[in-house]
Amino acid sequence: MALSQRTTLISHLRTHSGEKPYQCCQCDQAFSLTISIIYHMRTHTGEKPYQCRQCEKAFLQNSDLIKHMRVHTREKTCQYNLCDKAFSMNCYLIKHLRTHTGEKTYQCRQCDKAFSLKTYLISHHRTHTRQKPYQCYQCDHAFSQNNSLIKHTRTHTEEKPFQCSLCVKSFSKNSDLITHLRTHTGEKPYQ
Repeated sequence: MALSQRTTLISHLRTHSGEKPYQCCQCDQAFSLTISIIYHMRTHTGEKPYQCRQCEKAFLQNSDLIKHMRVHTREKTCQYNLCDKAFSMNCYLIKHLRTHTGEKTYQCRQCDKAFSLKTYLISHHRTHTRQKPYQCYQCDHAFSQNNSLIKHTRTHTEEKPFQCSLCVKSFSKNSDLITHLRTHTGEKPYQ
């Protein structure tokens, strides 16, 4: 590897030696590069200097802002040819591929269930711990999953986002809309 500057060479050598001379004064972490500790210190200060000009979001690093901008431009650089799906980031493509392969790499240590996404495993784990981190601000109800809290909140707000396309009725849950649609079609699946 040809390196032109002495500081660049020193930084490169640290990747081999494991030397981390830059110690965080607020926690135990140490870093081999100056830029790494600068980014790390922002996690303590909350500083997010890279602001999106199209929305309120701000980021620790410019690279994160660049990835975020794909949301606004709808740029999808990661394409899967078999089903024509495209994604703004490679990590989303990898997650999608698991729907085709059936790969379930995240195994529960307490039972034999396995999941394709880590978030599904975390959510499942709460069935064992009975942890309910999503608390309703208007009553005492708590939930193990955020989507359950969102559905519950509609009982307070009376929000009904699921609109029937055949009449004027609206529903707070998609499942209620599906049941209602059967009154129009005459479908009776449970007979």
